[in-house]
Amino acid sequence: MTTLFNHTIVAARDKQESASFFTEMFDLPPVEPGGPFLTVYLDAGVTLLFAEPGIEFPPQHYAFLVTEDDFDGIYARIRAVGLDHWADPHGKLPQQYNTNHGGRGVYFLDPSGHYLEAITQPYGADPQK
Repeated sequence: MTTLFNHTIVAARDKQESASFFTEMFDLPPVEPGGPFLTVYLDAGVTLLFAEPGIEFPPQHYAFLVTEDDFDGIYARIRAVGLDHWADPHGKLPQQYNTNHGGRGVYFLDPSGHYLEAITQPYGADPQK
């Protein structure tokens, strides 16, 4: 059996602002409209569909596995715009990244308050931990 992740809907206060922020921070192709959504294309056919639900929603956590070079770019863009970021999910290690799992990782917020995480190694990848 093969199960592949295809898409998810990301609630946003302003879908254009949130989707554009995402494509800029992760250096992705521009947002594309599609019905009531704004679509962001990731690798392997995965899409993020940004929508404005018109209700309050709790913040979600979205983690993305990226290459070391992509992490360099993401982290440079975070710093260039002066975005608050953390090495830990609780915000106790501000303005830095972590070296967990034999790679690097950073947490930051999107304009709608969702927690974004960029990591270069999947959790549990470091055999020494």
